[in-house]
This record gives sequence, structure tokens and C-alpha cells, in this order.
Amino acid sequence: MSQLEVLSTTELSTRRQNVLRAGYAFMAVGLVIVKWPVVIQEARSLPVMEGVVACLLTAMSLLAILGLRYPVQLLPILLFEVLWKLIWLVAVALPHLLAGDVDADTGSVLFSCSFIVVVVAVIPWRYVWTHYAKAPGAAWR
Repeated sequence: MSQLEVLSTTELSTRRQNVLRAGYAFMAVGLVIVKWPVVIQEARSLPVMEGVVACLLTAMSLLAILGLRYPVQLLPILLFEVLWKLIWLVAVALPHLLAGDVDADTGSVLFSCSFIVVVVAVIPWRYVWTHYAKAPGAAWR
């Protein structure tokens, strides 16, 4: 095991890693229930972009399942989940909310995206800041 791997798993307590696991489980279960049936039963008949989204989210569910085993190493998956939803909320939902023209589809996605608060709550933000924002990057050569 490299020094980086040892650091990444020992800096968060077992309790904190288990909290992360709860976030992965929440994400995985939700996606398994909602997206796997779509991919298994309807993928061939979906419009292209809906098929892309369904497949991408199914892949995310598989990575979330893997996060149950490797909670610290797969932290970027949770960060990606938070970022894409926050971007969607600010760039798409907020303008519709302010204009008062939220349609059924936007409302449905808005409801789904509101569950991001659970993932935001389980992410160890101090760890993220220390290991992703403040830490020196890998050498280019």
C-alpha cells in the first residue's frame, strides 16, 4: 500500500467512513430503484439523451456500490453527484423558480435533486478541502 493510500484511509475515523458509506448506500439504492429498471427494460426505446442519462446514472450507482467498500477512495463520485445537481439547480431550476414557470418535468427533477442534502451532509468537507483543494497536485512529469 502506498503512503497516499495509507493517508487517505487513516485520516478519517471508522465512524466517519461509515457515515460516508451511508451516503453511498443512499445514492446506490435510489439509483437502483429508479434507473436500473429503465436501463434493463426500456433502454432501446429511449430517446438518445434520455438513454445516455439513464446509463450514466446506472454507472454512478455501480460506483456508489463500490464506495461501500472503498468510501474514501471513491469520494470523487459523491463530489460529482453534488456538483452536477448544484449546477442544475442554479442554472436550470432557479431561473424557472424565479420566473414562476416550473413545469411538471422540471418539478420532478427538482424534487429528485433536493435529496442532494443527504449527500452534502455525509461528505467530510474538511477532508475534501485538505486533500483536494489545498494539497499539491501530482507532478506533470
